[in-house]
Amino acid sequence: MHNDLPALLIIDMQRCMASPAAGARNNPHAETNIAALLDLWRARGSTVIHVRHISRAPASGFAPGQPGALFQPAFEPRDGEHVVEKNVPDAFIHSGLERWLRVRGIGRLVVAGVSTNISVECSVRTAANLGFGVTLAGDACYAYAQTDYAGVQRSAAEVHAMSLANLAAEYATIATTEALLQRTK
Repeated sequence: MHNDLPALLIIDMQRCMASPAAGARNNPHAETNIAALLDLWRARGSTVIHVRHISRAPASGFAPGQPGALFQPAFEPRDGEHVVEKNVPDAFIHSGLERWLRVRGIGRLVVAGVSTNISVECSVRTAANLGFGVTLAGDACYAYAQTDYAGVQRSAAEVHAMSLANLAAEYATIATTEALLQRTK
């Protein structure tokens, strides 16, 4: 693999995340944007890492053996692309990801995937805290609507925007897919 581009880290693009049962989400173009980044990284022969959540809860859509735990067909890893399995939202915790990156001299990441405010935010924060340079493709992620701690219903767009603001403060550069594609051509 070539290290001319940062490694592309795609988080939790599994079938259960594409299910309508997952809830109301923002950014219906996220998958198209992730696919565009993936296509470019593959065309350049650059490092691609797929993160897969495997739940310890038997009733979870992410449980081993459940169809929802499988990668979405558009994001199936190819030979030579690294797959990281995680059991908590953070891709770096108990996964070997940090060591895998360091052994290969990879110090920069472009991150995409779901959900913005959970696994993406956890993983980006840890990556930055460990000293990796992180760019988050803000339009190649999405979040789900949720009720905040004060009991106020927040739209998926609000949850997503707040998560991006949290990360932009200290942990990552937020970029659009288009800007990343233009930067790397």
